[in-house]
Amino acid sequence: MTTSPSLYARWTSTSLVLRILIGIVLGTGVALISPEIGKTAHIFGQLFVNALKAVAPILIFILVISSIANQRADASTHMRPIILLYFIGTFAAATVAVILSFLFPTELSLVTTETTTNAPQGITEILQSLLFRLVDNPVNALLTGNYIAILAWAIGIGLVLRSAAEQTKTVMHDISDAVTGIVQFVIQLAPIGIFGLVAGTVSQTGIESLLGYTQLLMLLVSAMLIVALIVNPIIVFSKLRENPYPLVFRALRESGITAFFTRSSAANIPVNLNLCKKLDLDEDTYSVSIPLGATINMAGAAITITIMTLAAVNTLGIEVDLTTALLLSILASVGACGSSGVAGGSLLLIPLACSLFNIPNDVAMQVVGVGFIIGVVQDSAETALNSSTDVIFTAAVCEAEARKSAS
Repeated sequence: MTTSPSLYARWTSTSLVLRILIGIVLGTGVALISPEIGKTAHIFGQLFVNALKAVAPILIFILVISSIANQRADASTHMRPIILLYFIGTFAAATVAVILSFLFPTELSLVTTETTTNAPQGITEILQSLLFRLVDNPVNALLTGNYIAILAWAIGIGLVLRSAAEQTKTVMHDISDAVTGIVQFVIQLAPIGIFGLVAGTVSQTGIESLLGYTQLLMLLVSAMLIVALIVNPIIVFSKLRENPYPLVFRALRESGITAFFTRSSAANIPVNLNLCKKLDLDEDTYSVSIPLGATINMAGAAITITIMTLAAVNTLGIEVDLTTALLLSILASVGACGSSGVAGGSLLLIPLACSLFNIPNDVAMQVVGVGFIIGVVQDSAETALNSSTDVIFTAAVCEAEARKSAS
């Protein structure tokens, strides 16, 4: 006698991407039919995002400790080439943004806006912020989602535990498997969460607030699409010497879609770790590179900073030479790496970039206000690019190193 599969088994047996797409369609339909119901449904989206944010810090902490403690003596994590790709990709994204801004100059209708947060005053402040986050209390790091400190403590504890008894290492591995199981359960709830996020967003913002900034949005999204579909594949091809698009499209489909709607690189860390596991990548590598990428691999943020700054420059009629544009690309790349440590993310690094052109801070903060208006699309696309790129570069390096070892 055979038993019918449980409801949960039937739910998980269906393609996750298909379920997410159904959630998007249903969320949009509910919001258009009844905005009030859509706003109420937003609670499912918030619960999903909060669940991801809650489980991500402890997952990274335990997973990294377990990976390093159980690492073979001859194992290599290939982190150096991955970090190099992170910086190359971020700088390339800023350069693409500069080129598009020169080809299609955009101006803004600046309006007065209030902001309760303070922008960083220079690169030194950003680097100081990163340094102080590195030496944060481990309990506070777990509570606040400070992934730089979480990684530092996890790596340190993992290195010490490499000389521990085998029973201790086994316990850490079992705990890692248990936390991973919880994460996989949360990920299975993604269609319901994204249904709520879409319903709430469409109900609350609609599209009216975006119509006045169509050209700016098209420029931002176009730059991100060029990086996602042209620049990143070129970088992957340089590592693998084969068609990069199967990997790129899978990362965009399985990582980019959820990141687009959660709008949080930190919340998408469990999704990326799960995808790396399905790609059969080296766990010792991706358990470190993915959370690190969520902090420093910020191609989308570099695009936002560059395009928004040059839009302000065009609005004020300031001439920009090639040298200054190159300097802006470098500044945007370095600043983007620290955006996760600044309240407000990439948008509040715009005044720092504007300071290159002596743009007054009150004008720069108005540009930040414009950014918040279009953030429903800009921030979503930015996060999707950032998060999917973490997987793409990690997979490219892992596969390249695996081939090198096999030859």
